[in-house]
Amino acid sequence: MGIFSRFSDIVNSNINALLDKAEDPEKMVRLIIQEMEDTLVEVRSSSAKTIAEKKELQRVVNRLQEEVSDWQSKAELALSKEREDLARAALIERQKAAEQADSVTADIANLDEHIGKLQDEVAQLQEKLADAKARQKSMLMRQKTVASRLEVKKTLDSNRINDAMYKFERYEQKIDTLEAQVEAYDLGKKTLKDEFAELAAQEKIDNELAALKAKVNQKDKDA
Repeated sequence: MGIFSRFSDIVNSNINALLDKAEDPEKMVRLIIQEMEDTLVEVRSSSAKTIAEKKELQRVVNRLQEEVSDWQSKAELALSKEREDLARAALIERQKAAEQADSVTADIANLDEHIGKLQDEVAQLQEKLADAKARQKSMLMRQKTVASRLEVKKTLDSNRINDAMYKFERYEQKIDTLEAQVEAYDLGKKTLKDEFAELAAQEKIDNELAALKAKVNQKDKDA
């Protein structure tokens, strides 16, 4: 027997409570997922059989309804031929077929109710399964994170890191010195980018001046 003895145990179970009681939560999650997946397969198989049974019963109802219609036609035919005895017999058979059709229809209604409950329970189980898988993923990620942090802690406690950081600081100081020398050398010099920026600014001023002249000339002409 697995963790759960019945399907309803899985649907109604509280995963948090189960994990709180478990000595090995990660193992518990794996078992829960396996049990749920196995149960889903079983319930879906049962649902498929029930649906197939419903289709078969629906075919029986259709056949019985055809018989009802057929006996009705025969009763009308017998009356048209003044055979009341045959018409009465046909109506009796029609009634039997109608009663059987009603009985099978009731069975179909019961199956529909059963199928509906199965679908609801499957939906609940799938939600529980998704929750369990999410928790399993979270546990694995936490385990990897903790392991990585532990390795980092061990590495940080090593004197090699301190030595390496000291060397990095010395290299950075050297680079800072070189950068300062370069900046001092280029101080006051215009870069190619600066020259193009000046050209663009000068062109803008020229355009504005030309527009202003045109405006003044136009006013003089109008005057």
